[in-house]
Amino acid sequence: MKRTPSALSNQVRVWDPLVRIFHWSLVLFFAVAWLSEDNVETLHVYAGYTIASLVVFRLVWGVIGPPYARFTNFVTGPRASSRYLGQMARGDAPRHVGHNPAAAAMIVSLLTALAMTTVSGMILFSTDGGGPLAGTFFASFPEHSMEEVHEFFANATLLLIFIHVGGVLVSSVMHRENLIAAMFHGKKRPADADANATPEPVSEGAKS
Repeated sequence: MKRTPSALSNQVRVWDPLVRIFHWSLVLFFAVAWLSEDNVETLHVYAGYTIASLVVFRLVWGVIGPPYARFTNFVTGPRASSRYLGQMARGDAPRHVGHNPAAAAMIVSLLTALAMTTVSGMILFSTDGGGPLAGTFFASFPEHSMEEVHEFFANATLLLIFIHVGGVLVSSVMHRENLIAAMFHGKKRPADADANATPEPVSEGAKS
């Protein structure tokens, strides 16, 4: 869905530049890590380090960043996420200016899976004497077992990515809003543009 400059001027800034850079950097470096897994070990390792750094950044930014980036403004419990998925299935899910409850659950799941993937990767690398964990007790972990753990979380992350993309496409069609483009320019329709939209965060405190 193409937005004209005049349309964008009537929208609100939702995703700050650092969130947008984080998002597309994560896409890039996960793709690099996945494609280099069995071919270029050095590239794979450094892509993994970069992903780990990005995850740490997002965790910190989720605490100190602007309102839309803060976990307290969009992370809800599993009950709220399940209820929202039910609303999506019925076609009456309200539009959220920020992350909806299902997207919030996906963000938590993705960050957890990425953290486990990178940590298991560093432990696996240490069993060959490489990385910052070499020489620690992590290096004594069984290499084959750690390889299976690393592959499990990498595959789980890829599956979550496909589900995430599917959810983005469904929400874009349901709410007539190009969410992919929004992650580039950072703007979305304000809450008062829709009768059933949830209001954007207006304070530094938590909102549910």
